[in-house]
Amino acid sequence: MGLDRKDDAGVYKITENLAIIQTVDFFTPIVDDPYWFGQIAAANAFSDVYAMGGIPKTAMNLVAFPVKQMDMSVLRQILQGGLDKMREADVVLMGGHSVEDNELKYGLSVTGFVHPDHVLTKKNFKPGDRLILTKPLGTGIINTAIKSGLASAEIVKTVTRLMATLNREAAAIMKKYPVHACTDITGFGLIGHLSEMVMDSGLGFGVHADKIPVISEAFEYAAMGLVPGGAYKNREFRESMVDISPSVNRSMQDILFDPQTSGGLLMCVDPKSADELLEELKASGINHAAIIGEVFAEPKERIVIANAGTEKNSKSVK
Repeated sequence: MGLDRKDDAGVYKITENLAIIQTVDFFTPIVDDPYWFGQIAAANAFSDVYAMGGIPKTAMNLVAFPVKQMDMSVLRQILQGGLDKMREADVVLMGGHSVEDNELKYGLSVTGFVHPDHVLTKKNFKPGDRLILTKPLGTGIINTAIKSGLASAEIVKTVTRLMATLNREAAAIMKKYPVHACTDITGFGLIGHLSEMVMDSGLGFGVHADKIPVISEAFEYAAMGLVPGGAYKNREFRESMVDISPSVNRSMQDILFDPQTSGGLLMCVDPKSADELLEELKASGINHAAIIGEVFAEPKERIVIANAGTEKNSKSVK
């Protein structure tokens, strides 16, 4: 799997029992604390491997650093954050590359292992499959509030730790169940990633807006207009594929298109196993996990967003 597919990572078959997954991701700081920035960037880079059904094994640092404008102690803290997250994920740092740049950037090139028969892609889901999301939405809106100086210290801590949380446990659990497709929710937002999945699939998605886990403060900040530019770009690019019920308010719609950093996994699982999978995710401490919709035969290649049975906002979480 390579450039011919819009999947989360590339996959190269080595033997009948082994394939490697390769991915790369890096970005500018989204939190002020350099150590936590390193943690988040590493967790985000590993996520594509988990989404493909694999286990990250090795990584290489990618660094762009303004050596004339910023103290080297900042870079040391970033690298330490990344290294600590690698140790948590049992990933070996193999080296890396750095350049001088006017804008700080950090991330990783990651290699993972997977059995060729167990690769998960964005395709192959089936009618009736349930959609399970493992992390709440709203990080892009919260980060916009942080940059505006309007977020409380408590919510800064909450969203930072959320973004730094590995998808490792969720990925390990889903291997026990008949999960037919998977992706991770990042910069394209929930709708953007669903659109990539449903395109050319011959099937459609029904999403229950009031079942989607959301960081509760994101509703307030979205109503204040603290919506990142990426959300508007995501909406402009994908809204032609989406039918949104009038009962879904504007703040929730903004959250649906909100670009996420190190977001959760979105799994398409056989309906007979969905409740059991969800129960195990929650039992393992993945408390925000929720069944948010299902796969339909009709309408084909459309995403239908509506409330499941209430006119309330989407389920909020702390």
